[in-house]
Amino acid sequence: MLQKLKISTVLIGISSILSCQSGCSKNSSPDAGGTNPTVPATEIASWITRGDKTALLYKQPNISFGTASEGSVINVDSATRFQTVDGFGYTLTGGSAMLINQLPQAAKTALLQELFGKKDDAIGISYLRLSIAASDLSEEVFSYNDLQPGQTDTALSHFSLSKDTVHLLPVLKMILAINPDIKLMGSPWSPPVWMKDNGKSVGGSLLPQYYASYSKYFVKYIQAMKAQGITIDAITPQNEPLHPGNNPSLLMLPEQQGDFIKNHLGPAFRAAGITTKIIVYDHNCDRPDYPITVLNDAGAKQFIDGSAFHLYAGEVNALTTVHNAHPDRNIYFTEQWTGAKGSFDGDLKWHVKNVIIGTMRNWSRIALEWNLANDANYNPHTPGGCTECKGALTIVDGGVVKNVAYYIIAHASKFVTAGSVRIGSDIKGNLHSVAFQTPDGKKVLIVLNDGVANEKFTISYKGKNAVTTLAAGAVATYTW
Repeated sequence: MLQKLKISTVLIGISSILSCQSGCSKNSSPDAGGTNPTVPATEIASWITRGDKTALLYKQPNISFGTASEGSVINVDSATRFQTVDGFGYTLTGGSAMLINQLPQAAKTALLQELFGKKDDAIGISYLRLSIAASDLSEEVFSYNDLQPGQTDTALSHFSLSKDTVHLLPVLKMILAINPDIKLMGSPWSPPVWMKDNGKSVGGSLLPQYYASYSKYFVKYIQAMKAQGITIDAITPQNEPLHPGNNPSLLMLPEQQGDFIKNHLGPAFRAAGITTKIIVYDHNCDRPDYPITVLNDAGAKQFIDGSAFHLYAGEVNALTTVHNAHPDRNIYFTEQWTGAKGSFDGDLKWHVKNVIIGTMRNWSRIALEWNLANDANYNPHTPGGCTECKGALTIVDGGVVKNVAYYIIAHASKFVTAGSVRIGSDIKGNLHSVAFQTPDGKKVLIVLNDGVANEKFTISYKGKNAVTTLAAGAVATYTW
């Protein structure tokens, strides 16, 4: 595996684009084309990624609007408007930050510009999730208030971001220099172990006598990050609260989360003048009853902005179930992994269909893939942490390989800027779609061909038609 990666590694600074691994067709290229802002109003610009990797975010020839139509017709309706979009991106784990920070300076600068910049050769990531202290993809387990066994610190006098000052904060500051408007969400995997009923990083529950101290822990985190020039836009009280088997992790039942928010975290934020959003749940789509239970408590709901989801279980339409139960609160999709055993074509189709198109069509304001970067052996991770999580990037020998999650997110993040609004579009047979209008009025349509044959179809907008063909298993983004 390592030898294969060495052969295909692209050294940032020499070329930021991964070479075709299966051979490019005559009219295909893996290069990420520019957004081409000068496309005439009579034409549609488009970019494609094929499951066989013969085209990777490749800029295709423009398509002309006319009157003819062929095949299925996807109607785009800018008068039908849904949720506002905050952005697309990844989780910047501690391990991801470490690997990126250890790149040579020129390579690191070029990579971050490509990921977070707004130029034609960038993909414009606009949202990142962070772990509050360690996640399972950190080098080691730690909290911001670790003590010797038997000790407690309810005043949090030993609170410190020191572990994050080595890699995470330097990388975040570089990112913010490129995109000061990027939104950041923080999620803890575990409180300090002295606050837990089992005294361990794995599992256990938060002891009620430490609810107030743990609320202060969040306040101190947000204030300490702000002192570093980093604004945390939102937090979730617990990553995957029904999965206490990870390292680190915590079991937090819906009644416990509601009590914690209503009586401790919400009031603590209000007393400290903190406007960071509180977003509940942050777990799988098979338990929409969890966020609904928390939101049904009016005392807790007053402090809650919305609910967050993953899709390792359940169906993505659970987001709409929760939206319909509490339409005055927002929906967020915060994590989905690609794994070591997955295939490029299979992951491309499933993730675009569910994570990009599915979450957006079910009211989510964001779509995030799990884990920005790892090394060739899927490190680093904690003992007991994920050993097969494949980052959007593999960092090896001072260079970077782009994996499928890079293209999954790029097909949205490069074109759908923060503040865009989802607008109406059709799903026709194997052609799944989602459409947006950007703040500058541009229309963006993302289409996936989930079938096994190429499909000719028509994009129809305000009486104008554009006929195009999309390869089986391919995704394309169209803009006009």
